[in-house]
Amino acid sequence: MTDIQNKLAILEKARKLKLLILDVDGVLTDGRLFFDAEGNEYKSFHARDGHGIKLLRQTGVEVAVISGRKSNSVALRMKNLGIEHVYQGHENKIAAFNEIIELMGITPEQAAHVGDDLLDLPIMIRVGLAIAVNDANFAVKQRADWCTTLPGGQGAVREVCDFIMQAQGRFDDILNAYLTRESTK
Repeated sequence: MTDIQNKLAILEKARKLKLLILDVDGVLTDGRLFFDAEGNEYKSFHARDGHGIKLLRQTGVEVAVISGRKSNSVALRMKNLGIEHVYQGHENKIAAFNEIIELMGITPEQAAHVGDDLLDLPIMIRVGLAIAVNDANFAVKQRADWCTTLPGGQGAVREVCDFIMQAQGRFDDILNAYLTRESTK
């Protein structure tokens, strides 16, 4: 397959999407884990990723999170973003994936998954569009349909959201809504 044919195939897969599934550590965060002296865990999320998720959801594409780890900060951030399908502490992510697909009444081909490490591969090989962040493990990048230009936790999720909205012809509507807003001053 030529490079152009590959790009067209990826666009076609993105047009069909109704669900974007995200890993957390290494995708929504840069993968680093911070702990204080009492063992409390802290994570850093990129604001643009969150805004991209909100915009994508406005276009009708649902977003879900499946993470191998469990963290209160993840639960709080996902609640703030309005994400209902949040599965934490699932090292075997397939059960969560199957449950989400069934609840939404969609096929695996209508889902995309963004991952960075080997735990993500079982879902990535089942979805319609497999995406790796730029700094993902080499084996994950080799099996991805597309790799972001940005690393995890540094705007990669926003890049994915913008790409999906563009592929589905919805980005211009989102952009125009901002360009035509009236000043409140």
